[in-house]
Amino acid sequence: VTIVSAAIAYFVSGRALKPLQQLAQQAQQVDQDSIATTRLDENTVQEFGQLSRSVNRMLDGLAQSFELQRQFAGNAAHELRTPLAILQTKLELFAEEHPAMDAETAGLIRSLREQLDRLTALVRTLLEMSNLQSVSRTDQIALAPLVEEILTDLTPLAQKNNISLQQDCEELGMVGSDALIYRLVFNLVENGIKYNRPGGFVKLLLAGDEKDCLLTVSDNGIGIPEGDMPRIFDRFYRVDKMRSRAAGGTGLGLSIAADTARRRGGSIEVRAREGGGTVFTVRLPRCEEGGDET
Repeated sequence: VTIVSAAIAYFVSGRALKPLQQLAQQAQQVDQDSIATTRLDENTVQEFGQLSRSVNRMLDGLAQSFELQRQFAGNAAHELRTPLAILQTKLELFAEEHPAMDAETAGLIRSLREQLDRLTALVRTLLEMSNLQSVSRTDQIALAPLVEEILTDLTPLAQKNNISLQQDCEELGMVGSDALIYRLVFNLVENGIKYNRPGGFVKLLLAGDEKDCLLTVSDNGIGIPEGDMPRIFDRFYRVDKMRSRAAGGTGLGLSIAADTARRRGGSIEVRAREGGGTVFTVRLPRCEEGGDET
């Protein structure tokens, strides 16, 4: 009787708790990228249905708050672009019209231009982040030419820092956002150049199969302390604040790269390179969910 009673109690409790287990699994799928679309199932027993409705109302409020925050960041960045451009233009004109200015004034003008460049880069990055969810993701992207374009754009910076750029790319195609994939690869390569040593290198490898593209960006630069690696994809996080300021970093480049990879179902990882430096590995599905492969 005891054994039969225990078996019946186990079976009944399991059936009774099954809706709660399903709700828990659904709740675990909610994150910052899916909060606007993921909702708990309300078609369940009365008690759990009420819980689901309460959680869904909370998720609706959070999604609205995140959307308002994104819109505010985008609008603020748009409004800041014009006055920053005006200030840059006026400083450039002043420098051209006063070529014989004293050393103190020249130093002040140089410092102001550097700070304006930094603010302009930050505004541009904030605009990119606010547009992550709104850009088209149906572009047919040829990755090898895209990589070639990025390396060409970054060649002046690499030459200035005495860094060699290397590549070994397969001819691969994918469906997605050309602008976002460009920014993802650009940010990784640019970081490899900025946080490197004179005479160093940044190497980009691109390979793949029928389902995924695998992008590897490695360098032999200053590296990332092991304790900082779990946080380098956080927004505004900087490993070395003084060095980041000197390099013109905003602490958003790697965050944008990680967001881009995750939004299309991929992943991004970082590890120390043997012999010094850093290796970033990005896996990107060649086709967006529901799309067609190239």
